[in-house]
Amino acid sequence: MRDFWQRKDKKLPDKDTNSNMERDEVNGGTEPAMDERNEPSDPIGNEAETAKLLTELDDLRQTLLRRQADFDNYRKRIEKERTEDSKRTTARLIEGLIPVIDGFEHALAAHHEKEYEVYRKGFELIHRLLLDNITRMGVERVDPTGKPFDPHLHQAMDRLETADHEDGTIVKVFQPGYVFHGRVLRPAMVRVAVNPAPASKKTVN
Repeated sequence: MRDFWQRKDKKLPDKDTNSNMERDEVNGGTEPAMDERNEPSDPIGNEAETAKLLTELDDLRQTLLRRQADFDNYRKRIEKERTEDSKRTTARLIEGLIPVIDGFEHALAAHHEKEYEVYRKGFELIHRLLLDNITRMGVERVDPTGKPFDPHLHQAMDRLETADHEDGTIVKVFQPGYVFHGRVLRPAMVRVAVNPAPASKKTVN
């Protein structure tokens, strides 16, 4: 009986030994040691990489800001050019209408007879509609009677020597002027008062 138990003890393998062997076989004998698995990464290298990425991000942000500024400037320039083109087109249209307005005014001034009363009302209505429409477009009608002469806005067609008005005062408007957004489409045709020169004193002998 004693020999039986002795033989049995020899056949039973140690459990801890078998477990270690099995783990070694599963890992192929290549599992790193605990110290190797927990080895920390290089902090200096990580900081350098982070700084590089931040620099690249800042460069991209600056590039985007410059591109946005360039686009805004381009958009403003295009809008300004479109506005100027529209003003030039409108100015040409109004310049073509000015002689028509003059024609209405001449016709209204020429006939005051009673038999033309019906026609006068029609002409006055059309004349007023034309003036209202070009005013809404931004046109300013220049009628400078009684104002000082301005060579940028007025054209002197005649002069009147008189002491009843200050020198350089406009006493009559032959044709009104028209200004569109600061641009003179036609200067006002005017008569300007000129004060007479003072009489020279006679010398006493």
